[in-house]
Amino acid sequence: MAQVLEFKLPDLGEGLTEAEIVRWLVQVGDVVAIDQPVVEVETAKAMVEVPCPYGGVVTARFGEEGTELPVGAPLLTVAVGAAPSDGPQDNAADRSGAAPARGAAEGSGNVLVGYGTGEPPARRRRVRPTAPLAPAGAPAAPAATAAVPTRADGARDTPGTGATRATAHRNGTGTLRGEGPVPVISPLVRRLARENGLDLRELTGSGPDGLILRADVEEALRAAAAQEGASRRSAPAPAQASGPVSSAPAGGIRIPLKGVRGAVADKLSRSRREIPEATCWVDADATELMRARSAMNAAGGPKISLLALLARICTAALARFPELNSSVDTEAREVVQFDHVHLGFAAQTDRGLVVPVVRDAHARDAEGLTAEFARLTEAGRAGTLTPADLTGGTFTLNNYGVFGVDGSTPIINHPEAAMLGVGRIVPKPWVHEGELAVRQVVQLSLTFDHRVCDGGTAGGFLRYVADCVEQPAVLLRTL
Repeated sequence: MAQVLEFKLPDLGEGLTEAEIVRWLVQVGDVVAIDQPVVEVETAKAMVEVPCPYGGVVTARFGEEGTELPVGAPLLTVAVGAAPSDGPQDNAADRSGAAPARGAAEGSGNVLVGYGTGEPPARRRRVRPTAPLAPAGAPAAPAATAAVPTRADGARDTPGTGATRATAHRNGTGTLRGEGPVPVISPLVRRLARENGLDLRELTGSGPDGLILRADVEEALRAAAAQEGASRRSAPAPAQASGPVSSAPAGGIRIPLKGVRGAVADKLSRSRREIPEATCWVDADATELMRARSAMNAAGGPKISLLALLARICTAALARFPELNSSVDTEAREVVQFDHVHLGFAAQTDRGLVVPVVRDAHARDAEGLTAEFARLTEAGRAGTLTPADLTGGTFTLNNYGVFGVDGSTPIINHPEAAMLGVGRIVPKPWVHEGELAVRQVVQLSLTFDHRVCDGGTAGGFLRYVADCVEQPAVLLRTL
């Protein structure tokens, strides 16, 4: 007899609490093997293919493409130990080369957080309320996409939504407020309810076992707003109309701040809110650095990128000024200095600005840095960067000169302590060896956290970087 197991959106790491379904890789009725990717999701960090830890026949999918699901919400159900229902599915299984489904007790070799090689968790019994949840004759609210599964026959279940149940609690027609812990997994859902003064104990979630989803909270807030609006319309009109609540102009295009764009907005806002940053800058003659790069590339072997040379200069400077390779632990009121340099670099992609991280950049030579920059840049453009590729940086290098600008005041990549910005390298009049000459000039700017060091340290770091740009032989002292 087949056992139906429910596969939930696993914890993808790095504190991520939700993901958006980009593309389903399987259909209801498909045969899947253990650890076969079943859905492609987009988090605030990257695009990820999620493998299923069970093998069998897909009996239901939860959520359409474009739906955001919290960690712990159901993705699909799999009938383990069931044979395909008809001939065409048997042929499809043969063509795919999927291995026969293993027993439920075998589990998966998957390394996703929450899913290991042990026995899969027993399926919990879903408890449905028996009391009426809405007044008779009340129109049914639209069901949340994330909580309405598609059955194998193509029909859709239509359970009551969290908003309807929440309204029933407010109107006194449902069950009494529950006791015990609130069935919420996502911290985002808790924060949304807290910021809007909503008591989660008044809601009955539309997720499995009464799990409260983000859609339930949003629906309850909309219902409360509609009820408040109706009360205002029935009240006597004030003598003088009040001004608009929102300062945003009417009309225009509204673009949701979500995914990568939303993550960037949150991180930059937090950086400006928490870090007392300061910026210093200097112009440097990069003529000799450009000549050195040309000589390296003319000698044969892999080509060396300018970004790799700048990264090599940064790692040497951080060895002299380790205060800037650090982070502030606000709770412990301590500055944490790192003994390694995980160098982030800003990269513009079709999905927005991303900051891939080169691990142990201090231990790589110019060729190794060039190769790693190329690999991460290509992965960023293809949207295949993993969360590990985008986190853990200790210092960031931002080459905004590729956009044709000379200078900028970078915003620190929280929770790091500094960022070096590099403008475009252009011919300019420059006094060289006592005479006016045309030289290749670049502007360097350093934004730093004033909590980790004072201006003398920041100025010393920037001056050393400029000296290495103007006289690359200075680096020979550290090689």
